[in-house]
Amino acid sequence: MKHYHIVSRIAIYMLAVVLFVFGVFHFMYPRDLLVYVPEFLPLGIKWAYIVGSAFILVALSYLTNQYVKFSSYLLFILLVIFILTIHLPNYQHAGDKEMRQLALINILKDTGIAAFALHIGASAWHQHFQLEHND
Repeated sequence: MKHYHIVSRIAIYMLAVVLFVFGVFHFMYPRDLLVYVPEFLPLGIKWAYIVGSAFILVALSYLTNQYVKFSSYLLFILLVIFILTIHLPNYQHAGDKEMRQLALINILKDTGIAAFALHIGASAWHQHFQLEHND
């Protein structure tokens, strides 16, 4: 069972690095990401910083093994929101084939990361929410 734990931790650390890089990218190139912010949301470019901060905080949570269940479920919700409000509309309304493929790749990427985050959250059995009694 120890071998499974080591492999699992390596996978979580790899995801943490990916999320950290995504977070840093949001801070380095917020204007490039502004086109993805739905028009109905206020705050504009601040969303790039908010999302970048969220990615970095989840990465730190995974690296330090603190609040893993909570941050995993929040990451899952964030990515599902991205899929529904950004990538799916981009896929449906893309004019050319390349943009449609890029939107589909983003849907699949975020779905995969969301599934992994859900698995990590469910596997963090030792980190209970306050209201849980039988997890």
